[in-house]
Amino acid sequence: MVYHWQHLTTPQLNALAQRDPVAVITLGAIEQHGTHLPLGTDLIIGEGLQAAMLEQLENSGANVEVLCLPAIAVGASDEHASFAGTLSLPAPLAIATLEAYGESIARAGIHKLVLINSHGGNKAVMDLAALTLRRRCAMRVVKATYTRLPALEGAMNADELRYGLHGGLLETAMMQHLAPQLVTLEGYTPTAPATPTNGALVSPEGSAAFAWLGEDLSQHGVAGDATQANAALGGRLVHHYAAQLAQVVEETAQLPPLGAPAAGTH
Repeated sequence: MVYHWQHLTTPQLNALAQRDPVAVITLGAIEQHGTHLPLGTDLIIGEGLQAAMLEQLENSGANVEVLCLPAIAVGASDEHASFAGTLSLPAPLAIATLEAYGESIARAGIHKLVLINSHGGNKAVMDLAALTLRRRCAMRVVKATYTRLPALEGAMNADELRYGLHGGLLETAMMQHLAPQLVTLEGYTPTAPATPTNGALVSPEGSAAFAWLGEDLSQHGVAGDATQANAALGGRLVHHYAAQLAQVVEETAQLPPLGAPAAGTH
C-alpha cells in the first residue's frame, strides 16, 4: 500500500508506524540546465521517477507499506549559482534540513527511510545526514541516486551515460517523456561529455574528480549531447529506473530493525 504523509491523520500515522513502513523522500533541485531544459528539471525527474516507482509497486502486488513525504525541491546547488534562476541551500543548511526531516519521521516511530535523489550535488548531503540519522535515531537511511543505479543496457553510449552529467541525453530524454512542453531544443547547441582527456583519470566526474562550477563545463553550464533525445527513449529510461527504485524500496522493507540510539544521543 502507498500512503502520503500529508494526507494522514495523526491516529492513522500512528497505526501505520506499527506496521514498519518505508518512508520515501525525493530530493530534487532548482537550477540551470542550459538553454533547452527548465530550472526544475531535477525535481520533475525525481518526482516522475517516484510516481512511476509507486505505480510499479502497486501493480506488482508487492507486500510493502510505503509512506511518501513531500519532495524537498531545493538542494545544494552551489556549482550552478553563477547562472540566473538557480536556488541553492548552503550545504550545512541542506544537511540540517534532511536531518530534521529524519528526526521528525523517527519521532513518529518510523525507522526506515529511502532517499530518491535526482541531483548530483545532493549526494554528499545525503551521506552526512544519513550517518547522523543512523547514529542519533537508529534509522535505516538508504541513499538512491538514480544515476548510480544499474543503467539501461544499450540506451546510450558509455561516455554519454557517465560523463554527459548535466543537461545531456539522459536528462533531456526523460524530460521529453515527463514534461515535453518544457523542453526547447530550438537553437540548442550540443556539448561534449566531460570525459577525461588523453585517457587520464582526472575530470569533473572521473575516477579522480575535481570540484567544478557549471561554467567550467561549457558556456551554458551543461555537459552532454542531447541531440538524439526523444520521448520514447525517455519513457524507457523512466520505466527502467523506476523498476530499480521499486527494488530498492522492497529490499529496504526487508532489512532488520536497528537497535536503540547510542547513549548520549537523541
